[in-house]
Amino acid sequence: MKLNIKRDETGQKYVEVDVNGYDLINNPILNKGRSFTAEERASFRLRGIVPPGYLPLEEIVDKNYQIILDSPNDLERHIFLRNLQDRNETLFYAMLAKYTEQIMPLVYTPTVGVACQRFGQIYRRARGVFISYPNRDYIDEMLEHVHFDDTEVIVVSDGERILGLGDQGAGGMGIPIGKLSLYTGCAGIAPNKTLPIILDAGTDNQMLLDDPLYLGWRHKRVRGQEYDDFVDKFVQAVKRRFPNVLLQWEDFAQNNALKLLNRYKDQLCTFNDDIQGTASIVVGALLSAINASGIPLSQQKITVVGAGSAGVGISNLIVDAMIDGGLSRDEAYANIFLVDRFGLISDQVTSLDFQKPFVKSLANYPKWQVKDVTNIDLLETVQNVTATMLIGVCAQGGIFTKEVVQALSENCPRPIIFPLSNPTEKAEANPHDVLDWTDGKAIVGTGTAFPLYDTGSALRRIDQVNNSYIFPGIGLGVRAVNARRITDRMFLIAAKALAEISPARNDPQANLLPPLREVRNVSRHIALAVAKEAVSAGLTNFKSDLDEVTLSNLIDEYMWEPIYLPYRTKD
Repeated sequence: MKLNIKRDETGQKYVEVDVNGYDLINNPILNKGRSFTAEERASFRLRGIVPPGYLPLEEIVDKNYQIILDSPNDLERHIFLRNLQDRNETLFYAMLAKYTEQIMPLVYTPTVGVACQRFGQIYRRARGVFISYPNRDYIDEMLEHVHFDDTEVIVVSDGERILGLGDQGAGGMGIPIGKLSLYTGCAGIAPNKTLPIILDAGTDNQMLLDDPLYLGWRHKRVRGQEYDDFVDKFVQAVKRRFPNVLLQWEDFAQNNALKLLNRYKDQLCTFNDDIQGTASIVVGALLSAINASGIPLSQQKITVVGAGSAGVGISNLIVDAMIDGGLSRDEAYANIFLVDRFGLISDQVTSLDFQKPFVKSLANYPKWQVKDVTNIDLLETVQNVTATMLIGVCAQGGIFTKEVVQALSENCPRPIIFPLSNPTEKAEANPHDVLDWTDGKAIVGTGTAFPLYDTGSALRRIDQVNNSYIFPGIGLGVRAVNARRITDRMFLIAAKALAEISPARNDPQANLLPPLREVRNVSRHIALAVAKEAVSAGLTNFKSDLDEVTLSNLIDEYMWEPIYLPYRTKD
């Protein structure tokens, strides 16, 4: 959808508009509601269509926020916000900017999980593209709509592994919509430049297939070569229609996520947020936590629970960070222990190819005391490796038990514990319990929002180690300089950039991450670091000696602000 922002002879921004009347107020990118000025109402034939009373944007933001406060539950709040976004993008994002900490959990995790489960019931208005398998030969036609002409960022999912909720089929569209809302809200990528897409390859969720309100293709999931060919048709169509687009893969099942990333990462500017974005935010938070823990990264013994693509992606980036800090690759691998549903990944159990670098030879640990070498459980792992950090990405609610947490706390003064799975009921532990079990000494971060923790003397914010701190800034950085590719190194650079602005950098008792209300500044800081790397690596059309001031100006110029600019008719 076109948003023609220009500057007048004095340098002031304005929007050039070539529609009027109902076409204008029904356009969510251009609609100002009751904030059209008297001059604009006259110029664009809005007299009598828009109520005569004028209200400024700031006042309407607060009025709509009060409606959210008065809503009966979070799902109703999510529905209200989605409807608002469909009517008036600027108002929606202005409210998100002012009430970031309150609204982000409603727009995305944890509420988006319920919204995906009930997507058919709450569906109101078309947004994005549903590409179903029976229509696979018409993808070019689907993407050809003039509405999508400005697209620069796409988030795509096939709905098979939505958060920790499993297969949600076409209802998984809630994830691309939510993620792109964060690209705009957290990093200022204009909403007309974003496009959510669901690849509807069917669903194996029988409840959805039996649901009369399910809006997807009623068929079991297509798999194997048929699935691969379907995805390839999509990617090739995207390359034809949007050759410079940033394509983000989201919530694909483990057996497809890494395969698709490896297949297409050298064909276009693309990444998988579950693998690479999650790894980057975890490493950023880990680097921030090192100062508070008193144990340098090179001496941390890290147990990662969940040895799928996300867990291995986190572990790989931690290895890169350790190497960056001076360790050899073998030394870094030796500090990381992966645990899955069958226990520690060792040479006594079957492992997958991408887990191989982390497989432990038990012959190297002759003094370990375990009940069964073919199933070394989490508690045994923590005790035997004298773990100092625990990361959870297994979506097994409560697996970080009191016994496990207290065993970890016996190994170091301030253990680092990140139960990262979401939604809330899938978190490996409640952070309040973790802090209680460790007398408040644990350094805790979660993957979704939790209430403030009462220390007895003050309320402490629970750090949300959420990808929203990372992927919007990476997207902003690569789009501002029109980077052709996203590299693995960019995610380590983003993590280090985040750690640079950690409150814990100067105060070990402070939070690991800045508050979410500062996320646009965080994204800009990360974007600058990523853009520098893109230019330095020769992935843009800019010369490698491009100065930082010019880069900063490019980023600032690219960022969209949720404000009402004056409208002028097209000459």
